[in-house]
Amino acid sequence: MPKFIKASFVFTWVIVIGWGQSDLEIPVSPFNDEIVRHSAYTLGYSEAHEQARWVAYELTSSEIAGNAKRKDNFRSDPSVSTGSAALSDYRGSGYDRGHLAPAADMKRNVTVMSESFFMSNMSPQTPSFNRGIWKNLEETVRKMAVLSGAVYVVTGPIFSAPQGQIGDSKVTIPSSYYKVILDFREPGLKAIGFILANAASSRPISSFALSVDDVESRTGLDFFSKLPNNVENQLESQYDYSEWKVKDLTSSRKAGKTCAGTTKAGNKCMRAVKAGDTYCYQHKPGYSPKVKAKTSTLVSGGRCQAKTQKGIQCKRKAASGSAYCWQHK
Repeated sequence: MPKFIKASFVFTWVIVIGWGQSDLEIPVSPFNDEIVRHSAYTLGYSEAHEQARWVAYELTSSEIAGNAKRKDNFRSDPSVSTGSAALSDYRGSGYDRGHLAPAADMKRNVTVMSESFFMSNMSPQTPSFNRGIWKNLEETVRKMAVLSGAVYVVTGPIFSAPQGQIGDSKVTIPSSYYKVILDFREPGLKAIGFILANAASSRPISSFALSVDDVESRTGLDFFSKLPNNVENQLESQYDYSEWKVKDLTSSRKAGKTCAGTTKAGNKCMRAVKAGDTYCYQHKPGYSPKVKAKTSTLVSGGRCQAKTQKGIQCKRKAASGSAYCWQHK
């Protein structure tokens, strides 16, 4: 950002800091999504798409240096009133349970780390995207936070031109994902956005950079709206990747050949295949999965048969030997 623009609103921003603005990271949304607050992040849950439309949090350098270990305890989110997507929705789909708020950003303590594995914080991502360019972007944001001391982060899927659905809950497969980052500390006030297609890429992170205004036009969300209008307009209308002073990462995971098989949900399998192969391990002719012996005869594949207060079937897993979850017994 040009230095003369910085100087024009330094005094205004000092006033903002003095106000102690809370929820600065929470976007204004025209969508009727349920707002769910967890210990370290807040999300807007879209029942229509069975995932968060946005996840927002403050990321500090001290949190990145936390020592909470990753547990991989994926589970439904009990705070979503209509019931979140379930682990079973992703099973056999060919898509990763892609974190929106990364587990590596949630190392503050055991509780915060555990909450990052709620299914409300997951979105169907192609494996080569989740483990490649998206992972690199997450690492880049953490480096931004370390260099700045703290940043605000908002991230989520973009549902235009979706790639299909997975699971009994009909979880939307997004076409792309976004992140917007705000450095709210003097003297380097700045903001930047990113939009990446839900696919492998070997392009450098900087090539996906956009202004926050550009991301707002694609998502319909209004980011950092609690800033004074003149500050918001100047920060969000421009960007300069070089100002963040982070290494421009690239991914070694190129957009290569994917499996020619079809998932149970009828979607094309997105697993990468080795050179010379047509199918992944699961779709190769003769593949026979190990089947666990059933211990009970539950109806509807183990889903609770009760209805929520909104009249929607509960998405929780039924207790062993029962047709209902713990709450509806």
